[in-house]
Amino acid sequence: MIVIPTIELQNGRCVSLRRGKLDDAEIWHVDPVERAASFAEDGAEWLHVTDFDAVADDGDNRDLIQRIIRETGVSVQVAGGIRTRERAAEWLDLGAARVVIGTAAVLNPAMVEEAAKYHPDMVVLAVDVFQGRVMSQGWRETSAFEPADFIAHFETAPLAGIIVTDIDADVGDTDATLSLITALAGCTRHPLIGSGMVRGLDDISRLKYMGNIAGAIVGRALFRRQIDLAEALAVAAAPRPRDPAFI
Repeated sequence: MIVIPTIELQNGRCVSLRRGKLDDAEIWHVDPVERAASFAEDGAEWLHVTDFDAVADDGDNRDLIQRIIRETGVSVQVAGGIRTRERAAEWLDLGAARVVIGTAAVLNPAMVEEAAKYHPDMVVLAVDVFQGRVMSQGWRETSAFEPADFIAHFETAPLAGIIVTDIDADVGDTDATLSLITALAGCTRHPLIGSGMVRGLDDISRLKYMGNIAGAIVGRALFRRQIDLAEALAVAAAPRPRDPAFI
């Protein structure tokens, strides 16, 4: 299993959103590029970067993300506002190792399948779940899709992986989140990454020993210093039988 630190950007600053609300951000007074570099120094091989301004169609943080890609030396997967195959290709041309698509998968699933076909193993599907339904538009709109059925639609696409975020976990129900993520991991051949539920090393261990989880995305816990990244990477890297291959 791998641990992927995340940097979430809004107005050029590192933030964490409370329950995904774009107007309710916890601001971290650190330089985004320097923080990304520190994650690399701690041993991270992958970095997840989300542009919340692009999600909201209110500008973007493109220059900062390009600097992170150029200056950190790690593989960066970019998320936020990627709603066309052309935008996905643009980020890949700019050096992103992978692009993450969420809302567009709900509104235009054929585009995601097409993007994955043209860029195999470079497109990641983001599945944001709240009260048993897949969300879109930055967690603001509820779709009619149940997560298992939604994921099944993309089973034949050459995706790099699937990121599942349980929005309910932001209010503390991690046991239910573990159940959701492990159930969904058992329904797909794609590597599944859990997001939004790690608050300490114990959560890393629990995910690891579920046996079918490829990785965990960690953000707020790193910025709050609830987790040391080097320790988390060591816990995740310890041998485990039949580890699903995300890299």
